[in-house]
Amino acid sequence: MTTTTPSTPRRAGIPGWAIALIVIGVLVFGIGGCAISAKNSMVTYDENSNKKWADVQSAYQRRADLIPNLVEVVKGYAEYEQETLTKVVEARSKATSITIDPSNITPEQLQQFQAAQDQLTGALSRLLVTIERYPDLKANQNFLELQSQLEGTENRINVSRNDYNEAVQQYNTYIRKFPQSFFAGLYGFEKKAMFQAQQGSENAPDIDMTKN
Repeated sequence: MTTTTPSTPRRAGIPGWAIALIVIGVLVFGIGGCAISAKNSMVTYDENSNKKWADVQSAYQRRADLIPNLVEVVKGYAEYEQETLTKVVEARSKATSITIDPSNITPEQLQQFQAAQDQLTGALSRLLVTIERYPDLKANQNFLELQSQLEGTENRINVSRNDYNEAVQQYNTYIRKFPQSFFAGLYGFEKKAMFQAQQGSENAPDIDMTKN
């Protein structure tokens, strides 16, 4: 008599192709989430640096707005300083004519902007030095008020530039790290330029002309 051994039933398993699809789905989901997170962070850092740049422009514009009043006050007392006044007006015109897109600040653009502002700073400093020869002007109330506002503006400019540099440094550091560097190239986020410090730039220019 022949004895038949019962066969073991085959267990149903997950097909290989299904496992592959699951793995691919997890990878796609993970990479997609990483890409979205990276872009959101880049946008945050980018917008923050743009805001700080707007503060820089506002501070420089405030100084530019004060200069015409200063020139008019000086004209009334220092009639022999026409050449110096002209240089201030010309430097102001050049400085205010330069506009930069904060979303795409290149080193060349920032260098041009900084050079124009430094030229205005120099012209303004030379003008204020000439005031030493006019004691009546140094005692003029309008001049004293403008002097005080200029001092505050120079301090504000320095603070704004430092804040901008700090914001850009955070942005640049973030987009250069992996894996953000990969997504930055895909999304078009590029490194931004920073102000280059000059010797003595940590101090506001001395424009105290009230001393006899």
